[in-house]
Amino acid sequence: MKIVALNGLLGYGYSEEALNIAFSEKVDYLGVDAGSTDPGPYYLGSGKSFTDRSAVKRDLSLALPKALEHKAPFIIGTAGGAGSVAHVAWVKEIILEVAKEQGLHFKMGIVHSDVSTEYVLEKYDSGKLINMSEEFPISKQNIEDSSRIVSQIGIAPIIELLKQKVDVILCGRACDTAIYAAPCVFEGYPAGLAFHMAKIMECGAMCSEPVAAADVMQGYMYEDHFELCPANPIRKCTVDRVAAHTLYEQSNPYLIFEPDGVCDLTNSKFAQKDERTVSVSGSEFIEAEQKTLKLEGVKCAGFRTICPATVYDSETVKNMDKIINTVTNFIKETTKNTLPENSYTISFKLSGGAESSLGIIMDIVGRTQEIADTVCALARSRMLHCDYEGRKSTAGNLAFPFSPSDIHVGAVYEFSVFHLAKVDSLLETSKITVEEV
Repeated sequence: MKIVALNGLLGYGYSEEALNIAFSEKVDYLGVDAGSTDPGPYYLGSGKSFTDRSAVKRDLSLALPKALEHKAPFIIGTAGGAGSVAHVAWVKEIILEVAKEQGLHFKMGIVHSDVSTEYVLEKYDSGKLINMSEEFPISKQNIEDSSRIVSQIGIAPIIELLKQKVDVILCGRACDTAIYAAPCVFEGYPAGLAFHMAKIMECGAMCSEPVAAADVMQGYMYEDHFELCPANPIRKCTVDRVAAHTLYEQSNPYLIFEPDGVCDLTNSKFAQKDERTVSVSGSEFIEAEQKTLKLEGVKCAGFRTICPATVYDSETVKNMDKIINTVTNFIKETTKNTLPENSYTISFKLSGGAESSLGIIMDIVGRTQEIADTVCALARSRMLHCDYEGRKSTAGNLAFPFSPSDIHVGAVYEFSVFHLAKVDSLLETSKITVEEV
């Protein structure tokens, strides 16, 4: 069986020539990941995508008709960057736009994986939530404060839709591996090989030389091994690259944890089949006794204003700790009767390290945007003119690369839920629908 990864993330782009090469022989399935938590909690909270709409449309405009022409089901995971209902709707709108413009007809399956606070509270009350870190224990208050929570689905909902012979599968928040492992498991191939190949393919041509998330990867699944070869002839897979990407985002070099169980790589073997192709065998799968799904929830933490600045004076750089202390105390004193207690946080992010130059970002998060703006203005003006022992100049300490100097970032979100939930069924958080386009 041949499965193709369009690229590492929908909207990152890829070589059209590489896509044509991949489809110059029979392709059974096409997949692409469309999201990640890497850019942080803002995108889940805001309902916005971190990828550009025109770039996503370009990737879909070329790939969707190709997949339909070759009768290769097209699986898209974590739609819109964060995979909530809002993000799925965003990608669906683009798909329908492409379909209308190109006169395409197909059957589309959609998996929504959002969960309610009531669902998570029930898990909390019944002791079915697991902390992923001792530093971030689950909190009932955090659950109640969450504005949006999604579950990260595995292969089960995708397989349910493959059974219904859909042409396109659009998923909410999903494990990257599920996109590529699901069709392999569905077709009866060993789960160990399926999950291992999926783990390496999920980032497109990142397992090749030269490395590129923005290009096409080909996976060939057999009964006792799989092979990886980039579609673009300028790239090649090597044992080092493929083995290295096996370790990508893994805390244990031998175990890949999935909702269904664990992919055990203890006996995996990597071999260079030819100059551009690597063969992998020996990977095994151990089914979990207790199935789990990861939950990701966010809450609004306030509103942010930042002020970037630079310093080009060795004495100012030397005294920066004292300046920051002076500015912080000044703001506390100035606002003690005008702003509510604990209504803002302020931090100074420093970069550089040269004796005579330094980059500074004044970062203020307030309970309201107005509070953040007020504190930022005070911090900027006080730091600009702050005196210190040995200071010769009476002019400003800072240079501002932008005008206006204060940048209103807007709402700030933080993760309120980032925990595992014990589930009776790996389908229990999935809402599956099918429609004709």
